Amino acid sequence: MNRIEKKLALLKEAGHKAFITYMTAGLPDMDRCADVIRAQEEAGTDILELGIPFSDPVADGPVIQDASFRSIQKGTNLKKVFDLVEKLRIEGCQIPIVFMMYYNTISFYGIAAFVAKCASVGVDGLIIPDLPYEEQGNLKKVIDKTQDAPILVPLVSPVSKQRIPMLLKDAKGFVYCVSSMGVTGQEATFHKDILQYLQKVKSVSKIPVMMGFGIRTAQDIVPMGDVIDGCIVGSYFIQLMEKNNYNLEVIKEYITTFKNEMNGVK
Repeated sequence: MNRIEKKLALLKEAGHKAFITYMTAGLPDMDRCADVIRAQEEAGTDILELGIPFSDPVADGPVIQDASFRSIQKGTNLKKVFDLVEKLRIEGCQIPIVFMMYYNTISFYGIAAFVAKCASVGVDGLIIPDLPYEEQGNLKKVIDKTQDAPILVPLVSPVSKQRIPMLLKDAKGFVYCVSSMGVTGQEATFHKDILQYLQKVKSVSKIPVMMGFGIRTAQDIVPMGDVIDGCIVGSYFIQLMEKNNYNLEVIKEYITTFKNEMNGVK
């Protein structure tokens, strides 16, 4: 049981939903990126989705595309992000970390070397939006034979339909439910059949169901509250940080408020 599974088990026991945030690695710079991660752990972010900058982020909307571009310009690369995670772990940071990335980066690094490095430095999960289920075999084989390897988080969308049981078979960690068609950051314009779709996923899934894409506040997920086990906030969180020059107190206040409202804490 890795950090993701432990955290989600504790949340389930407490009757709480998970709050997952996304941020682009390397922003506003590597040192302050580490500060932001520590602040999020302190404020209670349950799982951190750390975006690995890529030149062609096909699943991401304008906000994350721009963040990725700016991070690349600052010299961020996979090696530096591994160093960042390793340093945080050495310092005692225990927040579950999931890399959100594109498969070309893994392929270029080398699949076996990449998985081994993730296990070594303490990366807990992987979200790879451009790696279809049918092409995951090589990566899964390496993950299955590597001790402390990261979990490959399954992605489903409103058009997955009859594929959902296949996509979730033997899945670990949590399932990432894309809430709308298209790219990230669409400001709560969820798919018209969002509840029916989420209920279908929930009826099949043996792992917690998380909803992402377009979420800004806890109010956005109220209609889905009885179905999902948590949510992921990305583009809005990046905009908030940028607008406030990555002020740590603003970041912590947003996280605390969202979590309290989502879980009905007065």
